Amino acid sequence: MWPYPRTLAHRGGGTLAPENTLAALRCGLAYGYRAVEFDVMLARDGLPVVVHDPELGRTVAGTGHINDYTAAQLGKMEAGAWFGPQFVGEGVPTFEAVVAYCKAQRIWMNIEIKPAPGFEVQTGAMVAGATRDYFAAEIAAGALLPLLSSFSIEALQAARQAAPELARGWLVEEIPDDWVQQARELGVVALHCNHKLLTPALAQAVKAEGLGLFCYTVNTPERASELLAWGVDGFCTDRIDLIKTSLATPPSSYAQSTAPRS
Repeated sequence: MWPYPRTLAHRGGGTLAPENTLAALRCGLAYGYRAVEFDVMLARDGLPVVVHDPELGRTVAGTGHINDYTAAQLGKMEAGAWFGPQFVGEGVPTFEAVVAYCKAQRIWMNIEIKPAPGFEVQTGAMVAGATRDYFAAEIAAGALLPLLSSFSIEALQAARQAAPELARGWLVEEIPDDWVQQARELGVVALHCNHKLLTPALAQAVKAEGLGLFCYTVNTPERASELLAWGVDGFCTDRIDLIKTSLATPPSSYAQSTAPRS
């Protein structure tokens, strides 16, 4: 059984806001999304921050690696200007700040553990431990918790050891031949895969094994409907303007200011 939301905003706001920023979360919420996926890695001081690339330059202005800088330094770096002038001043948010915003707005989270090379174990343990601490009250109450996920088997193993009470999903590009054995050994509740490499037969096999099945990154309503018909439980999307949730439609003024880029 898949207890989680079906449709998630990829990296907070998809293609409508600078990824993995608080602005992206605000954008996703404006489009009715109360479920998001985002990436977490460690800064130099060991604090988790929300960012995708281990190197600066694509979405965060600067040079070097994320773990060359402290979380406070990253928070002062420019992470929004690359997307548009209305986002100038967005910094790299801490994991704590993103969780606080999501909890305040009742936004469910798929937290991707995204370790820099060589930091798989540390990142898995830190992100899982921090998530456990942030959701201590919800754990005690038996409430729905975030789902941790990662491509890194080492990170998933470390997360399991640090916070076994948190469910985990195994991210893969293509589901491998030995997926049953590996999923059992990892103790994951779901497989997350590239929808382009999924087949109806494989989707049925995953569901028959009792695992959740999540796909990335689905950007047309037609493909979303097809995957759901195959038995896929959920997916993330960059096109939060095209694929609607059952919640609010976007305010017209916000939609105009965040029109998709070509």
